Amino acid sequence: MTWTGFASVFAAFFITHSIPVRPAIKSRIVAKIGSRGFGLAYSTLSLGMLALLIWAAGQAPYQQLWPQMPWQRHVVHLGMLIVCLVLALSIARPNPFSFGGKHNDKFDPMRPGLIRWTRHPILLALALWAGLHLLPNGDLAHVLLFGVLAGFAIAGRWLIDRRKRREMGEGVWIALKEQLAQSPMFYRDVQWSGLIFRLALAITAYTLLILAHPVVIGVPAL
Repeated sequence: MTWTGFASVFAAFFITHSIPVRPAIKSRIVAKIGSRGFGLAYSTLSLGMLALLIWAAGQAPYQQLWPQMPWQRHVVHLGMLIVCLVLALSIARPNPFSFGGKHNDKFDPMRPGLIRWTRHPILLALALWAGLHLLPNGDLAHVLLFGVLAGFAIAGRWLIDRRKRREMGEGVWIALKEQLAQSPMFYRDVQWSGLIFRLALAITAYTLLILAHPVVIGVPAL
């Protein structure tokens, strides 16, 4: 694949991620297939385009910027466990500050969970994933891939904050943030069954990623 082909896949990735979520376009799609259908279709499209982009980076001309060292892989292994934990503790949880939260009307700012530490855990996980994979992938194509995706995740936090602030209203936004800042860092009455389930989910996802890496990516994770 040439650099032009790689750039074309990159452009398609951003187009498919930005256009469907524009309010005018999204509302028309939701009217036809419903909110759940839109969420499923958009998630499938996003994963498909990400897989295509990763494949394209592997096919682009190889130009090494730094060599791969054994310690880099160890850092990625530990970091990806953290990524899986962040995702497991945040997916399908109420989060009015971000998109994709479930049952946001039941959000308790005094028991925010991981939201106490970051309003956008999914974007944090994406930024960590991309930043970690920069270490052992020191060729130009992968540096562009993971560097841009990390920047995309970081910038996305600001964009979502701005949109949510406008949707919620300045007063509600500030009040909710202040309540969040006053919430306890840790609380005693933890729902252990739910926590243990999510921790087990994180370990399972981590194990599956390691096993699937050589099949999906073509390179063993270990």
